Amino acid sequence: MTQPTRRSLLGAALPLAVAGLSSTPPASAAGKKPFRLGLIISPDAKPEQEFGKLRDLKLSTCFVSTNRYDQAWAAQVKQLLERFEIEPTAVETLGPGQMVWDFMQGPATIGLVPRKTRQARVDALKRGSDFGKLIGAPLLQTHCGFIPEDPNDAFYPELVAAVHDVAAHCKANGQMFLFETGQETPTTLMRTIGDVGLDNVGVGLDTANVILYGKANPVDAAQILGKHVRAVHAKDGRWPTDPRRLGEETPIGSGLVDFKRVFGILKRNGYTGAITIEREISGPKQVEDVRRGVEYLQRIIDELGA
Repeated sequence: MTQPTRRSLLGAALPLAVAGLSSTPPASAAGKKPFRLGLIISPDAKPEQEFGKLRDLKLSTCFVSTNRYDQAWAAQVKQLLERFEIEPTAVETLGPGQMVWDFMQGPATIGLVPRKTRQARVDALKRGSDFGKLIGAPLLQTHCGFIPEDPNDAFYPELVAAVHDVAAHCKANGQMFLFETGQETPTTLMRTIGDVGLDNVGVGLDTANVILYGKANPVDAAQILGKHVRAVHAKDGRWPTDPRRLGEETPIGSGLVDFKRVFGILKRNGYTGAITIEREISGPKQVEDVRRGVEYLQRIIDELGA
């Protein structure tokens, strides 16, 4: 049985019971090394294995991708973070409900745009924020879906209101809420951030997703989004050639992302966060690809003096 990727973790969310588990204030990036490398992990099924992967790869930060928010799970994750000396930079949650990662069914199934699943996902994101506060993660990130480019589309103000609701909850928890790039153009994303109108809303730049969805070159996206970028997924890929399917994700260094230029823009903009590697496969091949990705990215970071 293979380890599920973060996109497969779409089970129903469990209620978060906060009594009896002391919360940890969100960790600050102040005083920590900028561009510190980490990995997205999906520990729900095999937590020891996922955290052990970080140790074996000698990585010190992680995104925790989870759809579990109960008290016992928060306590277990917190214990593993402390045991393996890992900094949780963010919590990411994508469910509940089916999400189809393509151009045909994606608009009707992904994120907070679809009305059928919107409220359940708003509720899950709030529980994810509470979970993140308990384990010490300062960011909550998700895909909000195919945000309409036309601000007069009826779905657009509904999406803005849903994001405002979640982001206000994050603000009360001392956290940032981040849009993960992918289904929308950088310009649409900038407009949406402005219309939400809260100062704790930013962007998680996935360097490959903007290519995989055919929305932007990641260099241009980094320039447009500027200082709104508060987290980075280092991922590589190629443009879509089938109009029904996303582009192909590839190992870091074998796709079309110009990491040196993207990181240079981030550095000039004063980015001090982590660089979190993502490879959307599982098993030994994932570990080997991540290991090579770490070496590839670290060389670039060293060259930039970041």
